[in-house]
Amino acid sequence: MDPVIVVGAGPVGLMLALCLARHEVRVVLLDEASDGPAPGEERLARTVVLGPDTAALLERLGCATEDGARWTGWRTMRRRTVVSRLAFTPPGEAAEAGATEGAETAGPSPLHLPQHALTRELKAALVSEEKVRIVRGARLENLRQDAFGISAHLRGDNSSAWRGSYLVGCDGARSTVRKLLGARFPGRTAVERYAVAALRAELPWPGEAVLQRSPARGGEVTARPLPGGVWRLDWPLPPGGELVTPDALLTRVRDSLAAWCGDVPPYELLDTGVHLVHHRLTRRMRTGRAFLAGDAAHLLGALGTHGLDEGLRDAGNLAWKLALAWHHGASETLLDSYQAERRGAVGARLRAADRALPAVRGEGGWSAVRRTLVPGALRGHDELLTDGHLGRGQLGTPPSYPHTPLAPAAPPAGSVAVDTPPGAQAENVAVTAPDGTIVPLRERLGGDLLVILTAPGSGVWERRHWADAGLMPQLVAAVSALPMRAELLVTDEYPGAPAHTVLVVRPDGHLVAALAGVRPAELYACADAVRGGAAGGAEAGDEGRSGSAGTAAAGAAPGGGKGAGSAQPPSEAPSEATANR
Repeated sequence: MDPVIVVGAGPVGLMLALCLARHEVRVVLLDEASDGPAPGEERLARTVVLGPDTAALLERLGCATEDGARWTGWRTMRRRTVVSRLAFTPPGEAAEAGATEGAETAGPSPLHLPQHALTRELKAALVSEEKVRIVRGARLENLRQDAFGISAHLRGDNSSAWRGSYLVGCDGARSTVRKLLGARFPGRTAVERYAVAALRAELPWPGEAVLQRSPARGGEVTARPLPGGVWRLDWPLPPGGELVTPDALLTRVRDSLAAWCGDVPPYELLDTGVHLVHHRLTRRMRTGRAFLAGDAAHLLGALGTHGLDEGLRDAGNLAWKLALAWHHGASETLLDSYQAERRGAVGARLRAADRALPAVRGEGGWSAVRRTLVPGALRGHDELLTDGHLGRGQLGTPPSYPHTPLAPAAPPAGSVAVDTPPGAQAENVAVTAPDGTIVPLRERLGGDLLVILTAPGSGVWERRHWADAGLMPQLVAAVSALPMRAELLVTDEYPGAPAHTVLVVRPDGHLVAALAGVRPAELYACADAVRGGAAGGAEAGDEGRSGSAGTAAAGAAPGGGKGAGSAQPPSEAPSEATANR
């Protein structure tokens, strides 16, 4: 089987290559840059904020995060008055442990780190991956697809051609792959513009991030900490594109520090810049055997939202689907689901930001927010901006795929309602793995389908006491008969789930279904839906969906939880074995 070609060695391309390698997929990574860091790459004014789900993906791949900061809290100020405070849960502690007097508990903190540190850690993790070949100085010139694969033709000193099974363009906002595919990239340019400064100083709230509305100059300023006493400060600039002079930027720095500290404290200015936010979304994220991810597919970032977060979610969504296609073949439904899910999620994020922007940035203020965004709700500018920065609400909540094509056509018989709706990300509960270790659920993602039994009391017993008791033998048999690889886990409790609920969770952490007890036929239907049904043999070249999608692995293993092959669903009779037994 030809490797998957990944074009672009930024964070999204590196993450995708690493995820595919962990799925035992061979990858050719085309990096236009030569060896060594790019000029100006190590900039402290260029940082990223990753939500708990994408930070967990990074850590699961073995990437160190010591250069990043997990904030202890978030405070919102109006002029010099604190109007709200949030306290984040420290890693590995219960939610109540993060409570601070006068602050609302807000769950786990985002991860804030320099982008060059993220890139460095991803590259370091790839060094030991034998399945990834990095081709440097690779400038793409042309693409050619047929029913069996795709060819990437390079130009310049490294002129050559590479043959792949699939190709993913992660080559940024000016994506050559997108242009070669003829995929339109509509949207708006310079939706927002920010002045940015990185400095080392001692501020009054070590470890806390701050949003200040109505400071001395401008509409707002945010201060977000990094390790070592370093802070990134951002000020939205007025429209018009006028030049930001060094003197004007220094004035903003001093004004903000003086407002927070009572006087300008000693500080070391480390880096500055101007950051432009564009809003664009490609018409197509899949064309035959070629896909687009990250900035090549979408640009966003207004009102504090984080574009790179969505790019890394692209990688996590696509990796397990391409791995199924590479190893076992894939249906058109599975490959089309990447565009359906990711384009839908990013489009919803862009629409929410576009609705909020006129109200938050334009004239009309508080009344405009109520009238244009959520009439009747007591929400203000501060809460909207906090949502964007912290990944909450309609501006920032991690994506849900309620209308995914990778779900049974109707709720399976015996479905139960839990606190997580189908299509949303499963809660990061503690689960017991097959070897008896207890770990957070997110540590088991990224590989196989997960089947999780809710068994109250199992957490206080040794595994040998319950592994062969009650429903477990039936569940083990049902999982072994699924048409794709699956891992059986046990949790002591899951929010809203009755005892003996069986949860089906995709490799990227999204809930497929919650079933009452062991229902082999329904479990099989869920697994079959997740793989998009049996692999088909469509022809390549269809402009909208296209591509031979998985004709290369005719020998998929039947049953045994081994792969996407010709396993037959179990009979309906065992589905009546429920928690009432």
